[in-house]
Amino acid sequence: MRPADRIERWLDDLAATLETASALVARGRADFDRDPAIPLAFEALSNRVGDLAKRLVTADPSRFTDPLWSQAARNRDFVAHHDDRAEVDAVWVTVSRSFPELASLVELVRD
Repeated sequence: MRPADRIERWLDDLAATLETASALVARGRADFDRDPAIPLAFEALSNRVGDLAKRLVTADPSRFTDPLWSQAARNRDFVAHHDDRAEVDAVWVTVSRSFPELASLVELVRD
């Protein structure tokens, strides 16, 4: 598979993951606080988003220059390696605020 094809597949995967996160965020903070499965889902989504962001930055660093790409990757590392200390408020803010910003970047790099 050509590198450009891989990048497009990863962008598709990232867009779908961010869309899933958006659907969970739409359920609201009260559901997030009430249902322990949602914070766990957010952690899993953070891992996936970060993995994809790392792949994209590595594959084409000149295309994925916005600091939010590397921030997503660092967030993934924190959640994956320090999940015992992942603060639920920080997880909520990441998924509810930073993920929509990243979704906008996905659309920008596709144009």
